[in-house]
Order: sequence, then C-alpha cells, then structure tokens
Amino acid sequence: MPSKSDDSTRSGIKKLATGEAVIPSSTRPDGSVRKEIKVKPGYKPPEDVEVYKNRTAAAWQSRGKGGVPGAEGLGSSNALNASAAANKNAKRREARKKAAANGDGLEADDPVEDGANGKVQEPVAEPLDPEVEKAKEARKLAKKLRQAKELKSKKEGGDSLLPEQFDKVIKINELVRQLDALGFDTEGEKKAADG
Repeated sequence: MPSKSDDSTRSGIKKLATGEAVIPSSTRPDGSVRKEIKVKPGYKPPEDVEVYKNRTAAAWQSRGKGGVPGAEGLGSSNALNASAAANKNAKRREARKKAAANGDGLEADDPVEDGANGKVQEPVAEPLDPEVEKAKEARKLAKKLRQAKELKSKKEGGDSLLPEQFDKVIKINELVRQLDALGFDTEGEKKAADG
C-alpha cells in the first residue's frame, strides 16, 4: 500500500504521495473497518467547492459597520457649504428688511438674485384673474368626474373596485354640485348665461 501524506481536505479526502486521492479507511461504531476508497481524478466534493462571493452582497451585509459614507473629509468641506448657505440666507434677510424699511416690496417684474451662486431668477407670475382660477378648478373637477364615471361603468359591468375607487364613485354627485357652483357643466365647459 502506498504511503499517505497529511494533505487532507474538508471532505476528508487525502492525496497520496503517488498523486492519487482517497477517502481513508475508518472504523464504524460497531468496530468493523471501512475500506479505503479511491476518488476519481478531477472530482471535487461539494464540501471542497469554494463558495462564490458576490462583492455587492458582501457590501450589503456589512452596510452598518463602515460608518457614514463620505464622512472622512467632513470638517473642512461641510463648513464651507454651511457658510455659503448661511450667507445666502443672510442676504435674503437683509433684502427683506430693506424692502420693509423702504415701505415697498419687490415688484413682480424685478429679477431676484440668488446670493449663493449669483444666478438671476425671474419671479413666477401668478395668475390673478379669478376666471382663470375658476376654469382651472373646473378642469380638475371635470377630470375627477370623468374618472369617477368610468369607475362607475366598470362597477356596473361587474368588475370589483378597490375601496379608494369606490369612494370616488360615491363622490360623483358632490363633484357635479361643485362644478355647478363654479358655473360649469359636467364636461367642464362654461354654462351659457341665461337671459
């Protein structure tokens, strides 16, 4: 019998000096002896196969151990950002105080300078016409009404509705009343003046 070396794997397979791999003989609990078993060349038992390590999964498992990402250079860079934001807010406060002291605010057409990066922002003009606001609200309500009617037809067709959808169907009459109060019909069109 050829001599054995101490080369042993996790599965217990030993390499002999001749290059053969064998499972060594062992003794059973009842005292009988198992024979030595030869292993075919190239066979790797599951115990000896290395587990694939995914870098992303490993990073996910150790996600709470590394501290805050980007916290190494926290002292100098964050202080600059904070002072820039503080400067911006201070300039805004000063502009408000000056406007209040002079008694006049910014005109709607005046551009506003953003202190942090020097960009000039044009103020957004808000629609002041109440008719425009009514028309906008009527379009929103008409859309809601149209969707509620579609859901109602689905329900009548035998489909089941979610609780939120059922609530929309219940509010159809309320939507019609709101549109009527604004002076619009159920399609969102302005009602003709009777006269």
